[in-house]
Amino acid sequence: MLEKRDFYINGAWVAPAATSDCEVIDPSTEEVCAVISLGDQADTDAAVAAAKAAFPAWSTTSKDDRMAVLKRLLDEYNKRADDMAQAISMEMGAPINLARNSQTGAGSWHLEGFIEAFKSFEFESMLRPDAPSDRILREAIGVCALITPWNWPMNQVMLKVAGALAAGCTMVLKPSEVAPLSSIVFTEIMDAVGLPAGVYNMVNGDGVGVGSQLSVHPDVDMVSFTGSTRAGTAITKASADTIKRVALELGGKGANVIFADADEKAVKRGVLHMMNNTGQSCNAPSRMLVERSYYDEAVEIATETANKVTVGLASEEGRHIGPVVSEVQFNKIQDLIQQGIDEGARPVAGGTGRPEGLNRGYFVRPTVFADVNNDMTIAREEIFGPVMAMIPFDGEDEAIKIANDTVYGLTNYVQTQDKDRARRVARAMRSGMVEINGQGRAQGAPFGGYKQSGIGREGGHWGIEDFLETKSISGWVE
Repeated sequence: MLEKRDFYINGAWVAPAATSDCEVIDPSTEEVCAVISLGDQADTDAAVAAAKAAFPAWSTTSKDDRMAVLKRLLDEYNKRADDMAQAISMEMGAPINLARNSQTGAGSWHLEGFIEAFKSFEFESMLRPDAPSDRILREAIGVCALITPWNWPMNQVMLKVAGALAAGCTMVLKPSEVAPLSSIVFTEIMDAVGLPAGVYNMVNGDGVGVGSQLSVHPDVDMVSFTGSTRAGTAITKASADTIKRVALELGGKGANVIFADADEKAVKRGVLHMMNNTGQSCNAPSRMLVERSYYDEAVEIATETANKVTVGLASEEGRHIGPVVSEVQFNKIQDLIQQGIDEGARPVAGGTGRPEGLNRGYFVRPTVFADVNNDMTIAREEIFGPVMAMIPFDGEDEAIKIANDTVYGLTNYVQTQDKDRARRVARAMRSGMVEINGQGRAQGAPFGGYKQSGIGREGGHWGIEDFLETKSISGWVE
């Protein structure tokens, strides 16, 4: 087990006000790998008070000073990359190669994107040349509660912390109690950066406790949350009484539309993308929509691809997938796979139960369903596991209709060699992001969704703007 760490408040590690503990479970072994303290109201109040006290000075620091902090953060983060990867692998079951490359790498990648965007970011501008006495200022919103998930810990922590720092905000981070170890390492990194006391604070806790306390706290000006749509709804309601700004990055049910003229690797690419991180990604392409003339062949390719995906311990080197994060998630996924079978979908790979040779750990068989229709539960609900649904379509209009027939709108995908059609379909999709023919997003591109997939955008220029207020001043004299 790892040594227990407590909270980071006002520039120092402090013991919790109360002694409520939470066990962290290694999902590969189902054994306790660490114990953390859960904060109570006194801990939340202390962290918010520290952030509030630090805000006046930090919000008026120069852009150069804040840029220097971001660069020091990048240096310190890279120094601790292996520690970070080990923590992520243990706490949420990411295979160690994935934890080193994609999971830990996501943090440095986003931070580099913020640094590049910050170079040209303007906090003060003239309204127009014909209105020289009107100035538009962009000012830090204030104290921010940053509530992050377990599935891509450093991806989400860095998107929030770096954006808030660049904007001039002070903050309280509450990581997921399911996977808090990476955020403890991150807090050690932040301590080494040498920020003024109170700018960055971290309190462990659960959503019902610290999460709710931050959402209703009168001295918190903004809540930035990533997680389930259900929890995002609760945070929005809790924040309403104090009119906080709320930024949400929530669930998804991405459609991967594959036309008959798609490149030969499109189906395989889609299956492997779905299985990445054991399917625990909000932007996973969980609905594969295939043009009917290519559908039977696509099902064969998808079946073969999924059957070749190997499953193993997170601690082992390799390109396999690991367990899902918890027993709760494992049971939910098993129930949804069974529901897919009960509703008439055809399982062509995987199914219920653990993979062969694994009798403990929260391991799920890589599963593909064929002959799904968009009214089935497995096509409507976010499963958050290695489970993909294949749906046939006839023609472009039907593909768009099925893709948009969801409460979510995070990331959709288009596979076709017809450039005009690719652009038409991408424009018609009601989602915050669309990827065409396997082309990933560039560094600093905005991340966020439509509909019940969230409010706001993270990353790069947009991720700084999310933490700013806009002030209009007239009568300005140079």
